[in-house]
Amino acid sequence: MTTTYAVLSEGLEKRFGAVHALRGLDLAVAEGTVCGLLGPNGAGKTTAVRLLTTLLRPDAGSARIAGHDLTREAAAVRRRIGVTGQYASVDGDLTGRENLRLFARLHRVRRPAARADELLERLGLTEAADRKASTYSGGMRRRLDLAASLLRRPEVLFLDEPTTGLDPASRARIRQAVRELRTEGTTVLLTTQYLDEADQLADGIALVDRGRVAHTGSPAGLKALIGSHAEAVVADGTALSGAAAVLHRLTGTEPALDHERNTVGAVTTDPTLTLPRLVRELDAAGVPLLDASIRPPTLDDVFLRLTAESADNKEAAA
Repeated sequence: MTTTYAVLSEGLEKRFGAVHALRGLDLAVAEGTVCGLLGPNGAGKTTAVRLLTTLLRPDAGSARIAGHDLTREAAAVRRRIGVTGQYASVDGDLTGRENLRLFARLHRVRRPAARADELLERLGLTEAADRKASTYSGGMRRRLDLAASLLRRPEVLFLDEPTTGLDPASRARIRQAVRELRTEGTTVLLTTQYLDEADQLADGIALVDRGRVAHTGSPAGLKALIGSHAEAVVADGTALSGAAAVLHRLTGTEPALDHERNTVGAVTTDPTLTLPRLVRELDAAGVPLLDASIRPPTLDDVFLRLTAESADNKEAAA
């Protein structure tokens, strides 16, 4: 079956003076999926979002959003997308309801009052709907901003760090809204500082580093690239070398020793290395063991490992 892409870019480049923010961004987001756009600060994530939402023009490269050319059909792209940025853009002098009804009329939404009320309920803002937005908490304002971006039922929704700085309850509300949108067939491109958020929500991850997409894959697939972390806690420092020898033999990787905590850790991609086997091997080697664990990787581990490898590769090429 042929995959249809809601976002498809090739070789996007953007400079700001001497700063080369994007250096050939290739991105493919299938319709009806959530894509997490991750990367360190300054990697080019926000620049990519601003380009893909027509707020900036690329210096080179091309893209199609919801089937329309990014530069030649910018107006058509804008009619099919919604955007929620890092900062809420609602009018504080208007109530939540008035904000949504105003935006709905500006966008020529059919039955603007009903659509506004529907989104207020969906985002948990009905009780505060007739209060001025200036009285809203940061999380409420961000949810109101998200509601405004959904008024036209966009085919593609861009969320640029929508939960940064919010309390857990507000983050949970926005995450639930993203899940519901995916169920309804909306394509979501999400940048976030919370990697657990991307792990929970995203079907695919694009790791951006130095203006390019360095790695792509599902959260599970990217975790599999770096393997699990096996660790042994020994009784005293004299047992560290023996534990390290066992972990090196079992994992094939160089263990890391922590002399302060008396721990030895190593990465393994071997699915047959289970915790009982690890304990048995350490016991057979006479290692005085206090504790042992095998922890599956998190997206934080993926992020740190792959961006570090990218930095090492760049230094080696220099």
